[in-house]
Order: sequence, then structure tokens, then C-alpha cells
Amino acid sequence: MTDALTLILAGLAGSALGAIFFGGLWWTVRRGVSSGQPALWFLVSGPLRLGVVVAGFYFAGGGQWRRLASALAGFIAARLVVLWLTRPARENPKPPTTETRHAP
Repeated sequence: MTDALTLILAGLAGSALGAIFFGGLWWTVRRGVSSGQPALWFLVSGPLRLGVVVAGFYFAGGGQWRRLASALAGFIAARLVVLWLTRPARENPKPPTTETRHAP
């Protein structure tokens, strides 16, 4: 494979890892808050997500710093995408208020 193709594939792998990690974090928080045992959700989810991401970076990086940097860039891009997708919806934003002027 060409060098550019391996960097692109490493970036895609990093994006997938970021989606798993940050999407899983969002899902865990949503489930943990409404659960009767939130500590169990966080204690299981954290190491599981971390283990998947560390193993994924190990294989995606392949011992080459350029591939690892590409995977990291994809991971950060996935974070931004997950943040954008999971942002709270703005319901009925208040119109800007105008101040009235009073005589001195």
C-alpha cells in the first residue's frame, strides 16, 4: 500500500475509535444517570472503552509515528463530531430583549 493510503486508513481507524470512545461515554452518562446503580455503569464502561481505544491505537499506529498521528487526528475529529451530534437542542430561544431608555 502507498504511504498516503495507510495514513488515510489510520485516520479512519482513529475516527472509528473516537466514535466508540466518545459515543460510548455519552451513552454511559445517559444510562448511568437514570440507573439505580450508576457507579457500576461508569466502573465497567471506563476501562472497557479505554482498553478498546488503546488496543486500536496500537494496531492502527503499527509502530510508525505518522500513522499514530493520523489516528490521533481522526480520534479528535470524531470527538468534535460526537459533540456536535449530541449537543442539546435549543428549544424556544428567547428573543433579544431591548432596553428602554429613561429620561435622566
